Amino acid sequence: MSQTHMAREVAEIPEAAARFLSLSRDAVLEAADAVRRRDPDLVVTVARGSSDHAATYIKYAVELLAGIPVASVGPSIASIYRRPLRLGGTACLGISQSGRSPDGVEMMRSAAMSGALTIAVTNDPESPMARSSVHCLPLQAGEERSVAATKTFVCSVLALLSLLAESREDNALRDAVAALPEALGQAVALDWSPMSARLARASSAFVLGRGPGFAIACEAALKFKETCGIHAEAYSAAEVLHGPAAIVQANFPVFVLGMPDAALPHVVSTAERLVAQGADVFITGAEVEGAVTLPLVEGLHPLVAPLVAIAGFYAFIEELARRRGFDPDTPPHLRKVTETV
Repeated sequence: MSQTHMAREVAEIPEAAARFLSLSRDAVLEAADAVRRRDPDLVVTVARGSSDHAATYIKYAVELLAGIPVASVGPSIASIYRRPLRLGGTACLGISQSGRSPDGVEMMRSAAMSGALTIAVTNDPESPMARSSVHCLPLQAGEERSVAATKTFVCSVLALLSLLAESREDNALRDAVAALPEALGQAVALDWSPMSARLARASSAFVLGRGPGFAIACEAALKFKETCGIHAEAYSAAEVLHGPAAIVQANFPVFVLGMPDAALPHVVSTAERLVAQGADVFITGAEVEGAVTLPLVEGLHPLVAPLVAIAGFYAFIEELARRRGFDPDTPPHLRKVTETV
């Protein structure tokens, strides 16, 4: 079989990241200056699908670094229910690979009318979402032909982390963001084949994480579904113990994203408990007796480490899809641009 679009696009992630940092720098600095002047007490996000996972990622990053609460706003509040929200004084981040979904566009327009500072994060700077927002951070990812978003997801999170680093004038995060193209290049070459062998015939799985790692768990679970036909569910490594762990029996596959932050001991504790229940546990970032440890790029800032991990996952999931007999470029019943109301 010839190389898939998805495989090519995963390989392009480091280059796409470098292109964003170069070509969209002025847009990031301009938007960051506007955020500093607004000094919002609340940030809201507007997104669906993989873009909503990027929104969850930046929620944790903003709350951890800036101490500003971040809330996800349902686009249907504006598009279907026609209910204006009181968003004056907030910053509103619209995240969409295409920038064309009508409900997201309508929510951004409504937010702007209510007085929010609107910032679009999209691969198409001429899209309706970009045109309806005060600022736009163009992803510079190039064409993405595979239905499963990979490089656009990475560039979306990169754009948001760049905006956060500049608006907070945080030098440690600035340096970590600048080094991402190199780290992403290392990530796409990681070998996670032990998990591929286990999941070749699996029908379901759990994906666990905490903090920004939970956002990546959500993105990984979506990719299991859309490229491999595996019914994967993402949970916080804390939340999974509040009920879902009851279905974990012998040989149930569990992918645990351990990241280098304060949550790691708690994530490890959950992994240990699931190993004791008989689960087949695969974990990053830690050694757990009875589990298989998967490699990570080491020595990273805790707010960028989960993003680097997803690049390695994308390379893994593309191979797993083909191993299971799927074409990862064309998942059944899905289209590249999903236009919801």
